[in-house]
Parts: sequence; structure tokens; C-alpha cells
Amino acid sequence: MHTKTMEGLIGARTNMNMTEVPMRVFKEARRKGDTATMERAMGYVNDFQDRAYDYKDKADEGMKEEAKEDREKEKLEREQALEKRREERRQEQAKLQEQIQETHAKAQTSPEAGTQSKADNTTGLHAVGTDKNTQEDTESSRKQTTDTVEISPEGQALYNQANNDGHTTPKQPSFYSSAGVAKRMEQTDASTLNVSV
Repeated sequence: MHTKTMEGLIGARTNMNMTEVPMRVFKEARRKGDTATMERAMGYVNDFQDRAYDYKDKADEGMKEEAKEDREKEKLEREQALEKRREERRQEQAKLQEQIQETHAKAQTSPEAGTQSKADNTTGLHAVGTDKNTQEDTESSRKQTTDTVEISPEGQALYNQANNDGHTTPKQPSFYSSAGVAKRMEQTDASTLNVSV
């Protein structure tokens, strides 16, 4: 907490507590009818209240300064974090550029100048020169990698059993009565069905 804020809060609280004594004197003097003592006590109350409001203003000013300092500090931290991220990004791009250059150098010095090595494939880097044979090999390997599903004899038996137990899907719609019993409608009944909403 800012020093100005603490001083303002403590001063305001102290001065508000100090108004209690002259207020007690004021009330006692009012009961006795002593107007001179009442005026003097009320003067002290006003003085203490004025000081309390001054300290309150000081606390408000301290809080504003504290908020301003916090905003500046957060802005500085954000800028530092942003600069750090930019530096990390620059380093990553430099590493990536070096890897690409190494890949190009390897591709030019290797006897098979147009093919990709497995290491290049795992890092996601692509060789620049690819010949027609490599493209055809890649397309044929894609065509050969179709997945097939084979149902086991146990699975086939369960499937047949489920279909033979009467759990077949009906070919016509089923209508249920209020008792929850399914009634099958004939084709002629379905034509006279009235629906209202």
C-alpha cells in the first residue's frame, strides 16, 4: 500500500474517532442548557471533521498515484514479455532457417538429389526438387493404405442373434396407445389418420 494512502486512512479514522469526545460534551451541555459549552464543543467537532476530510482527500490522492504506478508497472511487464516472445520467435525462425539450409545442402550433395530422407519427413521439412518417380511412389503408397475391417466369428454370431430375436426394425410406423402398447396400423387405417396440434 502506498504511504500516502496509509497516512490518509489512518488520519481520517483517528480524526473521526476524536469527534466522539466533543460530541459527548455537546450532548451533556445541551442537557444542562449551557450554550457556550455547546458552541465550543461543536467547533471542535467541526475541526476534527475538516481534518478527517483532508486526510480522506490525501488517501484518495495516494490511491490514484498507486493505481497509476500499478498501470505503469503492468505496462512495463507486458512490454518485457512481448519483447521476450519476439526474441524467442526470432531464435526459432533462425533455427528453422538453418535446418532448411542444411536440408538443401544435403539434398544437393546426396546421390539421389530429388528424394526426401526420413529425417526430413519427421521434421516436416520438404525437399525442393522431387522427380516424377517419387511422386508416383507416394501416390501408389497412399492408394495401398486403405483400411479394412473384419468381423470376428463371435461378433458375427452376436449380430445374427440380435437380428433373430425379433429386434428388427419395423417396415411400417408403429403407433402407441395411452397404455403404452404398440398398435400396428394397416395401410388403409394410415390413410384416415387425423393429426391436430
